[in-house]
Amino acid sequence: MNKMPPSPERANERHSQFSLLREKRFWPLFATQFLGAFNDNAYKNALMVLLAFRAASWTDIAPEMLANLSAGLFILPFFLFSATAGQLADKFDKARLARLAKALEIAIILIAALGFGLHSLPVLLTALFLLGLQSTLFGPVKYAILPQHLHPAELVGGNALVEAGTFISILLGTLTGGLLAGLDDGIAWIVGICLAVAAGGFWASRRIPAAPAPEPALKITANPLAETWHCIGFARRERSVFLSILGISWFWTYGALLLTQFPVYTKVVLGGGESLVTALLAVFSVGIGAGSLLCDKLTRRRGKLVEPGLVPLGALGMVIFGIDLSFAAPAPAGGAALLPLAELLRDGGTWRVLLDLLFLGGFGGIYCVPLYALVQQRSQAQYRARIIAANNIFNALFMVAGALGASAFLHHGHGIPALFLLAAALHGVVTIYIFSVVPEFPLRALVWLGWRRGDKPNDEGRGGSQ
Repeated sequence: MNKMPPSPERANERHSQFSLLREKRFWPLFATQFLGAFNDNAYKNALMVLLAFRAASWTDIAPEMLANLSAGLFILPFFLFSATAGQLADKFDKARLARLAKALEIAIILIAALGFGLHSLPVLLTALFLLGLQSTLFGPVKYAILPQHLHPAELVGGNALVEAGTFISILLGTLTGGLLAGLDDGIAWIVGICLAVAAGGFWASRRIPAAPAPEPALKITANPLAETWHCIGFARRERSVFLSILGISWFWTYGALLLTQFPVYTKVVLGGGESLVTALLAVFSVGIGAGSLLCDKLTRRRGKLVEPGLVPLGALGMVIFGIDLSFAAPAPAGGAALLPLAELLRDGGTWRVLLDLLFLGGFGGIYCVPLYALVQQRSQAQYRARIIAANNIFNALFMVAGALGASAFLHHGHGIPALFLLAAALHGVVTIYIFSVVPEFPLRALVWLGWRRGDKPNDEGRGGSQ
């Protein structure tokens, strides 16, 4: 029998989010997610680097087209199968689904190995699509299972650890994939490491405690498009949940926009090379991880289980440091030779960029973690996974729309700093709209700051059952 969560009082007074990493009801899920995110990004980045520098030996398609095709193939399953994944997670034991997803990951890496062995681009791209499908299936599981295994007082801390771990894993996977792709025998290393990580993820998934299905009699809808609409309908039943999903989706859009521009921004604006790109990615990821982990402490400051008041504070910080980032860069480097990282770090402008990214990521973590916890807490248990699926659908839709909008903006001659300024301004507009529709967020921010008395000691009783 699994160890029961502590009482609400003990959880709120003594609970440390890091103590969850020692408990079986959390650490196997954390390890499964961490290793899965590592593999996704290691393989994806390794493949994109290989195609960027060795495209001629694989195909006659332009490298730029291959990069967009690869990104599109990975994200396509989130549009097509998220709704079905949500149904499966509501109908079957989530721990069992996690094990099946990780077993699928091992098979996919073997398919990728076959693609490398046959020197077949279609097989490699198929493996990339299947990795996206595997992530799609696991997505509703990892977030919908947390309210079943964690006490309400631990939801913020659990989500913080998952978000921090995810971004650190993305960083490590991206760096590993790019590094291995540049080695002479890099393909063998890519396959070996990804296969070992997938096996480790399967081992961890087998230790996830049972998470019984909330609606075992649910009939799986054959039409994924119709079920997508149903998932969105479930999410719209509670306005704060639906607008939290929109806020999360915008966060991922904002983050993806920044990460996508880092290479060109580094070369054209900052005058740096690959080492500076790595530094920007590392600082931004560490910032998000630190901000996410800080949420638990900030939430318990007011004795809350979930603190919506942190969302406006996080949004404000993202706007301030996003705007400053757009003005922080020095004059364009033009045709000058790229400078080494050590020399760039002697320039105060480079440090300003790094600090802006650190605080932008930190406030981003403070912004998104309460939104995830709120979605989980206020969703009815019987269709919680389908609401998480709706969140994944909106995430994918927003990121694709953001990428297209950014491309059009840059195509019309605007620079990357101007794009950063536009993104920060749009972030302000989006969050102001959300707060105007759900005034609970800004009102709770005033209470958290001590500028207004709370009318209730706790309002976490709304939403789904455990």
